[in-house]
Amino acid sequence: MEWLLEHPLTLITVSSLMMSSISLIGASTFFLSDRYFKKILKPLVALSAGSLLGASFFHLIPESIETINNTLLTFVLVFLGFLSFFILEQFLFWHHCHEAPSEHHTHRKVLRAMIMVSDSIHNFIGGVAVGASFMVSPKIGLITWLSEALHEIPQELGDFGVLVHTGWTKRKALFFNFLSGLTFLLGGFVAFALSFHIDIIYFLPFSAGNFIYLATVDLVPEINRHERLSHSIVHFLAFVAGTGVLLGIRVVFD
Repeated sequence: MEWLLEHPLTLITVSSLMMSSISLIGASTFFLSDRYFKKILKPLVALSAGSLLGASFFHLIPESIETINNTLLTFVLVFLGFLSFFILEQFLFWHHCHEAPSEHHTHRKVLRAMIMVSDSIHNFIGGVAVGASFMVSPKIGLITWLSEALHEIPQELGDFGVLVHTGWTKRKALFFNFLSGLTFLLGGFVAFALSFHIDIIYFLPFSAGNFIYLATVDLVPEINRHERLSHSIVHFLAFVAGTGVLLGIRVVFD
């Protein structure tokens, strides 16, 4: 643990490269039928939503309150984190694509550009959040990384599907999806550099606000779009599993 504390840049670099490699998960669709792809995507989104909320409420916010020692300031920063993603969606047309490719009818070139830009911005901000968390402690960093990873899997699958739908070959979509994923590494380096000039702990509640927005505004509404009761049950169980894992980590390792 002491070695990890002394080498946060190594942790940030390795974890960021691992996160960037998640963008290659689209390669799995080479072996999946469209029917099975649609079947697993929504439960993964539900798992992601639960893990993001679990990380926020069981780890990032409690750690922030304890370290900053100012409850009001902590929740102001949480709100600002929430607000920042709201502004991004409103003014940069940010859209997280988890729907099946056949459900998108926007002009292909415009949609392709939106996916690449929004995914790059999202990955960069995620890299800042994870990098800042590792600068606070390896444990908080791993928790934040895990939550981001669970969120990235369904998002990258969805984005990959849409890029293929816009006319790119699977190999080309995979390549450019990976390039956008590398902005996560850039975000991690930015967080590391900023840590020498500002108190990085203030990024934790801000990141929690980001996570809460993603879960409640982008993800939960999508898993509420179901056709059968059995789908609702599966989505609910996946959501609870996501929060339960993060709560369990808090209880066991606190």
